[in-house]
Amino acid sequence: MNRNEQLQTIKKICTSGRGILAADESTGTIGKRFSKINLENTLDNRTRYRDLLFNTPDLNHYISGVITFEETLLANKSSGERLIQPLLDNDIIVGIKVDKGVKPLYNTDGETVTQGLDDLDKRCQEYYKAGARFAKWRAVLKIGHNLPSELSIHENATTLARYASICQNNGLVPIVEPEILMDGNHSIDLSMNVTVNVLKCVYQELIRHNVDLECTLLKPNMVRPGVDCDDHNLDMIAELTVRSLEESVPKDVPGIVFLSGGMSETEATDVLNRINKQDTSCNWYLSFSYGRALQASVIQSWNGQDDNIERAQSTLLNRARLNGQATLGKYYGEDNSTNSLHENNYSY
Repeated sequence: MNRNEQLQTIKKICTSGRGILAADESTGTIGKRFSKINLENTLDNRTRYRDLLFNTPDLNHYISGVITFEETLLANKSSGERLIQPLLDNDIIVGIKVDKGVKPLYNTDGETVTQGLDDLDKRCQEYYKAGARFAKWRAVLKIGHNLPSELSIHENATTLARYASICQNNGLVPIVEPEILMDGNHSIDLSMNVTVNVLKCVYQELIRHNVDLECTLLKPNMVRPGVDCDDHNLDMIAELTVRSLEESVPKDVPGIVFLSGGMSETEATDVLNRINKQDTSCNWYLSFSYGRALQASVIQSWNGQDDNIERAQSTLLNRARLNGQATLGKYYGEDNSTNSLHENNYSY
């Protein structure tokens, strides 16, 4: 484990006013995005779109890291240039999604556990050689009747801990992502209780597996009621999110980069801003690692047309800038709100 290099990676990712662009959609998931603009899901179109993202002028002013999919990390354009080269040239840290999706956790009520540990050490070594310096692994938990089960919490926490240990020992900073889905009509109080319980178990396992917490980042959900619940008070979401972290996350963790979880672009930015206005005794860097909440309007602006590249890049830069402001508690709202990006039982 190159601890000094991993600490430097953390320091760069947690640069004031910056956050992470999650561009790690699987081939199937990006196909769903393209279907909304009637664009065929081909390697050429995926390369065109990601090249648009990575070549956005001044992106490094607001984005410190980009999570990629394996295809993206290893790809070359027709010119022979690496697809990720603009990121490297602009000192944006490249990350890689290393999990292989979820599988059923049998004898539970539709719960899952994430797969991909078997060859993770070898893949981490390959990704490091390709230029990646951090990784992401997503566990998925659900709130419902007697859910999440203790089995689901424990198995996903253990898997996250094993992933983190493997990554650190093969050169990559692990982002730990135990996502609790917003599907359902549960209350915000139940969401907070589940979040605290899950995070406590995750950190118990990380410590038990001798993971160096100072060389990790946490990517949690914000504490919010279920999508079908009518009570969506943004100040309460911010307050309970911070309170849940104070009750469950060790102070040694340097940064917390929230997932948007299907919130609209504007809501994800607004709540992040409110979170950064909360009083807390902890010194975590509180930022974003958004996929849909940074890209939804970008894809619409692009619409698969080369003539729209500059407009799409301007859209991305603006959303990144607004979220950068939110990390400083200096986001002052927007004229136009955007629609929810929620998808039931969301998978990458």
